[in-house]
Amino acid sequence: MNVKKLSPAQWLFTIYLAAAALSSVLLYLPFSHQPGVEIRYLDALFTAVSAISVTGLTVVNTADTFSPIGIFFLMLMFQFGGVGFMTLGTFLWIATGQRIGIQRRQMIMLDQNRLDLAGLVRLIRDILFLSLAIELLGALILGTYFYFSYSYGVEAFLYGLFSSISAFTNAGFDIFGNSLGNFADDYLVQMVHMFLMIAGAIGFPVLVETKEWYTSTNRHNFRFSLYTKITVSTYFLLLFLGTVALWLLESQHFYADKSGTEAFFYSLFNSATSRSTGLSTMDIQDYSLPSQLFLSLLMFIGASPSSVGGGVRTTTLAVVVLAIYGYARGNRHIRVFRRQLLDEDIRKASVVFATGVLLVALAIGAVAITQPHHSLMNIIFEVTSAFGTCGLSMGLTPDLSTAGKISIMVLMFMGRIGILVLLFLLRKQTPPETYHFPRERVIIG
Repeated sequence: MNVKKLSPAQWLFTIYLAAAALSSVLLYLPFSHQPGVEIRYLDALFTAVSAISVTGLTVVNTADTFSPIGIFFLMLMFQFGGVGFMTLGTFLWIATGQRIGIQRRQMIMLDQNRLDLAGLVRLIRDILFLSLAIELLGALILGTYFYFSYSYGVEAFLYGLFSSISAFTNAGFDIFGNSLGNFADDYLVQMVHMFLMIAGAIGFPVLVETKEWYTSTNRHNFRFSLYTKITVSTYFLLLFLGTVALWLLESQHFYADKSGTEAFFYSLFNSATSRSTGLSTMDIQDYSLPSQLFLSLLMFIGASPSSVGGGVRTTTLAVVVLAIYGYARGNRHIRVFRRQLLDEDIRKASVVFATGVLLVALAIGAVAITQPHHSLMNIIFEVTSAFGTCGLSMGLTPDLSTAGKISIMVLMFMGRIGILVLLFLLRKQTPPETYHFPRERVIIG
């Protein structure tokens, strides 16, 4: 294979694959484990893929398995997988005075799901600065709070740093042994985590535009992009609908003996974490079947494009829904926020959504074959969690067979690099079309 002829998509795929392989070796080495703990290489590989893809599904208990060195390696993997290789790579290239050539810019564009090459280096600088600033703020708040409110001692600041990075990158790993179950009644900890989760999942361009608006001398005339308007409105609409839906679905079940405050925070936190993070304050198996199905849908949708999360993404859902609504109304064009959507973007959203449905359906079938003794609901939940790089689990992951683990690892990896990059892997250089066949209508639907 001639590496010089690799396309940007093939380079990205290779880089993330190599990162997962290297990370698995680091996690497999004895000094990454607690004294007396040994794990199989497959479990180390599964954990590495989950960390690089910022998913959070695990086959081992993080707190009981990994040593401080292993925990440090995991944090590096979250950062690598969350902000993306090209963000960190660009920082190193700038720091060492290297030129950011056209191929590197194309890789940045793919990694961050951007539409053009203009302003990419400045964008990467802003992303890295904002990411580190938000993570540091979260680490200081959580670390200080843990130190004074809980008996963690000096380790409170390590817990704060790990929790902040895990939440912002939407990795979903925990260092407490039971996710955030210890903080089911601590609403300050939950709110800080939700802020970090949303900041990571809302999309880096939204954070950058918000910073530009805040530093602008003429905020009144500042215009947010259509991407930001669609992303923010869709993200928070889903957050609101998710909270309300869970509250209503569980009012006669899990919330029957809970106070209004408890029910609200359980609903809000699960609506936020199911979009990509996977941290939990309760056992999801305590929810009723309709709620578990609804959470699976939220995990399938996932976070925003150019963010740390996976899934089909918010703008994909928004464009598909707008296209369906516009077609039903007989509109020739799709308009939103006083702008008209491009036909190319509508087609791209349809392809991404359909491909996501196909991948999830195939994965459900593959896992069902390898795990015949588990319920279909458990399998659907675990598969959508992997695809959306979420990490919520109903307990199936630790019981997966070797074939089942491989299926979930493949899905997590696909969820991290994105459907578009997967499709670009199949794209080849084709000569311009010199002729066209006659057109003919087909019956649809």
